[in-house]
Amino acid sequence: MEMENHTMVSEFILLGIPNTEGLENILFMCFSIFYFCSLLSNLLILAAVLADSRLHTPMYFFLCNLAMLDIGYSSISTPKLLANFWAENKTISLGGCISQVFFYHFLGSTECLLYTVMAYDRYVAICHPLRYLLIMNNRVCALLAAGTWITSSFHATILASLTFTLPYCGSNVIDYFFCDIFPVVKLACADTYIIETVTFTNTGMVPTTCFFLILMSYVRIAASVVKIRSVEHGQKAFSTCASHLTVVCFFFGPCFLLYTQPSLSKEVATRMQIFCDVVTPIMNPLVYTLRNKDVKAALKKLKGG
Repeated sequence: MEMENHTMVSEFILLGIPNTEGLENILFMCFSIFYFCSLLSNLLILAAVLADSRLHTPMYFFLCNLAMLDIGYSSISTPKLLANFWAENKTISLGGCISQVFFYHFLGSTECLLYTVMAYDRYVAICHPLRYLLIMNNRVCALLAAGTWITSSFHATILASLTFTLPYCGSNVIDYFFCDIFPVVKLACADTYIIETVTFTNTGMVPTTCFFLILMSYVRIAASVVKIRSVEHGQKAFSTCASHLTVVCFFFGPCFLLYTQPSLSKEVATRMQIFCDVVTPIMNPLVYTLRNKDVKAALKKLKGG
């Protein structure tokens, strides 16, 4: 129910996906399939890498981190969205809303930083192959991975804290299918300039900086690949880089438009957000599996075992 004025909000109502009246059953089935496939495919990637000692290398260590992120990322909004297709009372508690905002930006930022680390890993592997295992030793890999998670936790804590220290004393109806910063702060009965500025700055600078670093890594990689005389080695380098570049495009493209183009219509923004939340987590394992012979072999071995 909607709150009275001057009453502090203890729960929110999620309006869901716009213009989907009468399509709830179809959407429930579609999103359920995507969610199940996302969980299964990422769990298979984790199991395959852990089970095959040949994949105990830095690249697959970071791929396991990516799989864990995708499991978490797809679980932020999808379960609640699926439940709301059947629920008459589409409410979410204040704590649940805070959790969605925090984990959405925590895992999203971690994934962004992880893609940058993975690009650096490919740069070292291709441009400095003889020193690769020396540079990317277990300690360095662990520090890089931990750094992405810890840095992102600070980033998400700042955004969530600024969002929910604002007073919410009017309407509690969120015109979206999950709790994100901009739909939530529209309901605040106070000035939102600081949180909007910080959000635009953070969600703009972090992906832009990461994308620039990834681009620089691939410029150096391209220059090195051109110099490789062996056609086989050149193709292998291109194949591993192509997988990474594909998932980078799937991730950065929608994110860039969502957070730098506030004039996007609600329908377009919602569809892009659903793509990020539901489709992208299943694309990563598919791309890495379809283009990677080592992962295919590990999955076959796992199936045989």
